[in-house]
Amino acid sequence: MEKLDINEEKVRLTNHCSYFTETMDESEPSGRKLGFIAQEIGREINTLGSKANESNLQRIVVQMKDNLEKIKEQVLNVL
Repeated sequence: MEKLDINEEKVRLTNHCSYFTETMDESEPSGRKLGFIAQEIGREINTLGSKANESNLQRIVVQMKDNLEKIKEQVLNVL
């Protein structure tokens, strides 16, 4: 049952997203830092996907991965 519990990943993903937003609001250039944070977000999304035991959650994970790829493309423009 513990292998299917995604609460820890949800908390970490929320924290990473908050940190990403805070970093975007900084006045100094932060493209590299945003890239690292996006990488951590991707890890959490992948873990959620591997634990997804229901089709609705799997669809959400695919959408999150798609949106993360768009974010990574934009972060490359900041570098």
